Amino acid sequence: MTTSPTTSRLLGIGWCTLVPFVVVAVYLAIGTGAVLLIGEPIVATAVLGMLVVVLVGAVRILRPQWLAHAPVPQAPRFGRTVLGCAVLAFLAGQSLALWIYVTAGSAGFDESNQTRHAAGALATLLLTMVAAPAGEEALFRGLIYPLLRKRVGILVSTLVTAVVFGLLHGNAVQFASSLPMAVLLALVYEGTRALWPCVLLHLGFNLAAALVPAQALGGLANPISAVLLCLAFASCAWMLYRQVAGGTAPGAVQGE
Repeated sequence: MTTSPTTSRLLGIGWCTLVPFVVVAVYLAIGTGAVLLIGEPIVATAVLGMLVVVLVGAVRILRPQWLAHAPVPQAPRFGRTVLGCAVLAFLAGQSLALWIYVTAGSAGFDESNQTRHAAGALATLLLTMVAAPAGEEALFRGLIYPLLRKRVGILVSTLVTAVVFGLLHGNAVQFASSLPMAVLLALVYEGTRALWPCVLLHLGFNLAAALVPAQALGGLANPISAVLLCLAFASCAWMLYRQVAGGTAPGAVQGE
């Protein structure tokens, strides 16, 4: 018995709503418990990230068929397209985030910075450079994205995962800065079906955000720069999507 296009679309919408909602709800429930037990939110979040790595890793090793979606690409390989997209994703996200912060401010972003400062340098370093890249990639690219891809296409899975990833950061500034990165990471995962490239790229983004001074990016805090950089990144991401969805090209991530 065949399913009508309308029914298929409704099922896809339901799946794209149910999967992120359930996974994030469980994640937040465990995170709340970790904060109550540990008491320090940054340390608790770092512990939560490593717990996610263990749990998702166990599922991917013991029950790979739960997250598998065909066809499986060849061995991962990076090239100029991914690196160019990574640079544009960082600049576009930072420009948009700085513009939002300068224009409207963000109490949530300020509170997040205060929490990190209160936790101390060591806890913040552990979260930013270890637990966040590994834990968030395990949760979003290692669990949510492949679950979505079992029912819907690359583009929808990428956009849904990216939006949920941005929303989980809890404020407009971090949503804006992380959204381009999340789009890129989903496409990289689609082309490689491996988490380690996503973790390394995520680590690179966090490292760049920590090392590049805000003064160096101050000139990007305007709508013209934000729009132009976002358009440039969108063009690069579309090229990568076409390569991942339609085949391989020299100097690109190998695709389906």
